[in-house]
Amino acid sequence: MITLENWRERMGADMRLRDYRPRTRSGYELATRLFLDWAKTEPGELTEEHVRAYFLFLREQKKQAPSSINVAICALRFFCTQTLGRDWPVFELLRVNKPRMLPTVLSTTEVRALLASVRHPVRRMALGTIYALGLRLGEGLRLETAHIDSDRLMVWVRDGKGARDRGVPLPRPLLARLRRYWKQERPASPTRYFFVPQSGDAPLHETTLQKTFSAALAELGLAKHASIHTLRHSYATHLLEAGISLRTIQAILGHKSLRTTEIYMHVTQPGVERVQEVLDRLMASL
Repeated sequence: MITLENWRERMGADMRLRDYRPRTRSGYELATRLFLDWAKTEPGELTEEHVRAYFLFLREQKKQAPSSINVAICALRFFCTQTLGRDWPVFELLRVNKPRMLPTVLSTTEVRALLASVRHPVRRMALGTIYALGLRLGEGLRLETAHIDSDRLMVWVRDGKGARDRGVPLPRPLLARLRRYWKQERPASPTRYFFVPQSGDAPLHETTLQKTFSAALAELGLAKHASIHTLRHSYATHLLEAGISLRTIQAILGHKSLRTTEIYMHVTQPGVERVQEVLDRLMASL
């Protein structure tokens, strides 16, 4: 019998059987614990009404963000259907209308200024590499020397989102900078990772790099609401503005759906100068 004492162990085992990633497992466990704390009921005594009432509570009283509600839906659907074996009709009703927000994008000038303001060589190189390859934060910090194929000018992103590998074009200027960086900043301890503290062999912590990015943003006085992931958005937008096709950008970024990549069509500016010229001429005689 699944109880308040053993539900986490059983659910964790079920998620490992499905080969869920550690971050997904921890997120699902947290969402399920919050639900059980709210319900104050043994798992075996839960009913469909508990689930209905909980999601109305999250929406109408807690006013939770759509992304948080969506995690709760996925977590409880798994817990109830897979761990408890109860596939209730309410899970077909639960929907979240998540607003499709346009990403923040930095100009090439802003990216260069931001990177130049980072004085720590390892962190500056890590941020520069994340931008130059369009990587996610975790992908950049896990980059290894063996992932660089200098002959083919490719970088192999291993075990990316969805446990998928992909190849990313390696700019020649970045290759030259990485070689200089590795010669000058290679840590004393043997390591396969590019970006590690001088005193260790494990990659920089994500929080460390995030704090560095935020400090650089504040130093420049940029009012944009940006994060390290903004570098990836900026990379994709700059490629699109330079005439690279959406299909190619989709492959580089590792998006499963082209619809995900299409969002950059709404923040890019190809042809704006030409449009401005035409509008000026058409409206001149008004």
